[in-house]
Amino acid sequence: MSVETLLQERAGSKCELCNATDGLQSFKVAPKSGIAVDDLVLICDTCQAQITQIADINVNHWHCLNESMWSEVSAVKVVAWRMLHNLSDEGWARDALDMIYLDDADMAWAQDGFVATNDESAIIHRDSNGTQLVAGDGVSLIKSLDVKGTTFTAKRGTAVRNISLVVDNAEQIEGRVNGQKIIILTKFVKKL
Repeated sequence: MSVETLLQERAGSKCELCNATDGLQSFKVAPKSGIAVDDLVLICDTCQAQITQIADINVNHWHCLNESMWSEVSAVKVVAWRMLHNLSDEGWARDALDMIYLDDADMAWAQDGFVATNDESAIIHRDSNGTQLVAGDGVSLIKSLDVKGTTFTAKRGTAVRNISLVVDNAEQIEGRVNGQKIIILTKFVKKL
């Protein structure tokens, strides 16, 4: 069975955060690899847009976390903790944060991939479409690029898997193309 099928079965074909049934997609919970069903959550378009900060956060939508935070699925609890933390200005979210339980491994996972939406000093890497990139993501080139110091050109459409982020520069990522590790500007990639 495919990972996608296992994820659909686990979630009962509903968003694991808000129970919506339309626009469902798998969402990799960073910094996990996303190759195992336990690294993923099934979420709707609305949740995905707000989690990745493509859309503004609608506080009322996230009252659903009062239920989903009790999930037995670690990835769901991790995403719930992160969103509750981002909503901690709200009294109900602070109360929920006081009640949510994550074991040590899940808490380490939640904190490892967490970037507060209100943290203005956080360096957030975004692709050419504005989608947030995290270490381990896959991207494709939207333009052919001459690679400095080499004799080859990275062709448009080339997939670059398992990227790493340049920590101090939001406009640069690192990845392997033709077996060589190179720095790529985020404005020339889109997330796979």
